[in-house]
Amino acid sequence: MRAPGLMNSEWSCPDHGDVVPYQVPHPPSGLWLADLAARATVPVWVPWPLPTDWLVTGLAEAGTDRTGPVGTVVACSGPNPTPPPDRPEEQAADLLLVAESPGVGLGAHLAGLPHVDPGQAVASGRPDFRVRAQGQHTPLWHVNGATDRAAFVGESRGVWLWLLVWPASATSLLLEPLELLDVRDGGPALDPPVGAPTPRLV
Repeated sequence: MRAPGLMNSEWSCPDHGDVVPYQVPHPPSGLWLADLAARATVPVWVPWPLPTDWLVTGLAEAGTDRTGPVGTVVACSGPNPTPPPDRPEEQAADLLLVAESPGVGLGAHLAGLPHVDPGQAVASGRPDFRVRAQGQHTPLWHVNGATDRAAFVGESRGVWLWLLVWPASATSLLLEPLELLDVRDGGPALDPPVGAPTPRLV
């Protein structure tokens, strides 16, 4: 990665050209959530209300001071609703909600994909799940990424919406009605319960 300089106003990579930098994750807190929402040019999705016994465990962004966040991540963690009985390490689960402009690549990277956008997976065949994003029914399609997680992507508010679930056995979480709130829309200030930072964003 090369920082902007006299010859280029963008961050750049020798392999991929101009790129959007991923910033150091923020500690989970209501204050950081409000700050991210105030600066973001894409939604900042939070499941609201949170699933029972779940906590917000991380916030992250992609972008620069000039662009503002053009990719956002809210991480939540809680009990796996369907843990395999022979795998005690899968008792806990993580859910990452990513919103990003096309071409940013943050969701694809977290999903373990080699490219920046989901490609032909979206809108081909029946969707695998639906969520309500800011009151709108939003279909999500499964994409094949890394095998230790499940990745689903759709479109909401003109940008990509990714839901990433660790471990893959926790995908049944999406069978329950999931309401996503865009924190940018204001309303009552959210002060969600928070937990220890997840390692998924590092």
